[in-house]
Amino acid sequence: MALTPDVQQRIDSWLTPAYDADTQAEIKQLQASGQDDALTDAFYRSLEFGTGGLRGIMGAGSNRMNRYTLGMATQGLSNYLHQSFPDQEIKVAIAHDSRNNSRLFAETVANVFSGNGITVYLFEDLRPTPELSFAIRHLGCQSGCVITASHNPKEYNGFKVYWNDGSQVVAPHDKNIIVEVNKITSPTEVKFEGDASRIHRIGKELDDAYLTELKKLSINPEAIKQQHDLGIVYTPIHGSGIKLVPPGLAAFGFTNVRVVEAQATPDGNFPTVQSPNPEEKSAMQLALDQAKAQNADIVLATDPDADRVGVGVKNGAGEWVLLNGNQTAALLTHYILSARAQAHKAQPNDFIVYTIVTSEILGDIARHYGVKSYRTLTGFKYIAGLIRELGSEQNYICGGEESYGFLIGDFVRDKDAVSACALVAEMAAVAKAKGRSLYEEMEQMYAEYGLYVEDLISLTKKGQRGAEEIKEMMAELRKNPPATLAGSPVVEVRDYDNGQIRNLRTSEVESTGLESSNVLQFITEAGDKISARPSGTEPKIKFYFSVKEPLSSIADYEVTHKKAEAKIKRIIEEMQLK
Repeated sequence: MALTPDVQQRIDSWLTPAYDADTQAEIKQLQASGQDDALTDAFYRSLEFGTGGLRGIMGAGSNRMNRYTLGMATQGLSNYLHQSFPDQEIKVAIAHDSRNNSRLFAETVANVFSGNGITVYLFEDLRPTPELSFAIRHLGCQSGCVITASHNPKEYNGFKVYWNDGSQVVAPHDKNIIVEVNKITSPTEVKFEGDASRIHRIGKELDDAYLTELKKLSINPEAIKQQHDLGIVYTPIHGSGIKLVPPGLAAFGFTNVRVVEAQATPDGNFPTVQSPNPEEKSAMQLALDQAKAQNADIVLATDPDADRVGVGVKNGAGEWVLLNGNQTAALLTHYILSARAQAHKAQPNDFIVYTIVTSEILGDIARHYGVKSYRTLTGFKYIAGLIRELGSEQNYICGGEESYGFLIGDFVRDKDAVSACALVAEMAAVAKAKGRSLYEEMEQMYAEYGLYVEDLISLTKKGQRGAEEIKEMMAELRKNPPATLAGSPVVEVRDYDNGQIRNLRTSEVESTGLESSNVLQFITEAGDKISARPSGTEPKIKFYFSVKEPLSSIADYEVTHKKAEAKIKRIIEEMQLK
C-alpha cells in the first residue's frame, strides 16, 4: 500500500525536533524496512474519543498511544476544564492499571495537568477503574482519568476521561474536548513540565473510603455469616483487582477466598493468558482448574482494570461452566430485587437500567417486582448519565450490560467488578443456605421468566481498509435488511443512527428516544433480537443474538437451551457471518 500524501505529511511532522530521538528512530526503522502498511496504520488518522475514551496500540504515530498523543489529549482536556470551570480551583484524579507504560502514562498526564495549574490526585500504585470513579466525587474533582485499555490485548493502552459526577464524559463534553484536542497541533504546545507541588499521592485512605461504601451494599449479611466459608476462587488476571476484590470480599465477611497465585502479580504482559478478558474461557482456565481441585463453590475473575466480572459455577452434572454477561446481569438483578423486596427495602421509585443489546429478561424481572426499567445505548457512560438525570427523583438500584459490566448502587458511576464480585458471592451464599447452587438458581429464574439465550460474534477488521469494510457492512444491512430470520419474519427495524424504529408491517415510524449511535437491530415476529454494532474502541463489528424459548420446567432446561442455540446458529448462517 503506497503512502497517501496525508499520511506522508503526518509522518514528516513527526520527524521534527518536536519529537524525541527514540520516536523518530522507530518511524525511520519502519521506513527503512519498507513497512508502508504499518506506517499507514500508525498515521492515517488521529486517535479519537470513542465509547471508552482514547484507546490504541502503543507505539509511535498519530494513531498510536504514546506520550505525545496522550499529552496533546491531556492539554486539550486541560484547556477545556479551564473553560468549563472558570475562576475556581480545578482538581483531577488519576489512576492506572497494570499495563505496560501505564505508570509512565499516568505520570505524564499528571505532569501536564499540573503544568496547567490543575491540582492532581494521583494514586500511588495501580487501582481499579471503579475506584477512580469513586475518588472523583469523594475528593470533589471536576474531572479524572484512568490509564487502561480494559480487556484489550497487551499491545493496547488507553485514556478514559471522566467528568465531575464520576462518569465517563458524554455529550456535549466529549465532542467539546475533541475540539480542544484538535486545536493542539504540535507537542510544543503541551506543558509536559509538571508542577510537583500540585501533585498529591493518594492510596489507602481512598481504599478505606471505598470499602466503607461497599459494605453498605450487602442485603443479606446473616446468610454470609452462615456461609462465611463459601469456597471462592478469585483471579485478577494480572490486573488491578488484586488491590480491592479480596479486601472487598473480606469486608462482606467471606473467609475462604483463594487467589490464583500464578495470576496474582500485576503484569502488563499477561503471561498466563492470550488475552486478559474474562469473557474468554482460556483466561479463566487456571481459576477453573483450581476451583475443581479445591472443590470450591464459585469462581470470580476481573479484567486488568477491574470493571468487568467473570463468574464460574458448577452445573447440574458437577462440571465447571462460565456464565456469560447476560446471565450474570440477570442473576444479580433477580437476586438484588428479590432480596430487597424480602428485606422490605424496596422503594416505589426504584429503577434499574440495561443497554439495548442486553437480554430483555432484565426488563421482565423488573416488571415482576414492580420496578421501573430503562434501556440505554451501549456503554456504561449512558447508564451513568441516566443515574445523573433521574437521581433526584428516582432511586437507582442496579444496572448491567452484556459485556460483563454491572453496577450496584451509585457511589461509583461506572461498571464495577469489585462490588459485583461481592454481590455474586453474597448471592451464592444465600443460594447455598437454601441448599442450591448458583446454576440451580439460574435454572429456576429461567423457568419463571422464560429461557433467554444469547450469543455474540465479533468480526475483527484491522486498519484503514477494515474500517471501510465495517462501514460497507452496516450500509448493506440498512439497504437490504433480512426479511426473515430462522423462519420468523422480521417485523421491526431499529436504527439508532437515525433514531427511527420502523414497523415493517404497518410502515409506521417512531423515535428511539435515544441519541444517535451506529447500531442496527432486527426484531422478529418470534420476539428474537439481532443487533449489529461497530465497536467504538476496537477494530471490530459486533453482532448480538438474543432468542427466547418457553421453559415449562427446570427438567427441560438443557434440551430447550440446545434448541435456542440451534436457532442462533441458523440465524448466523442465514446472515452469512461465519
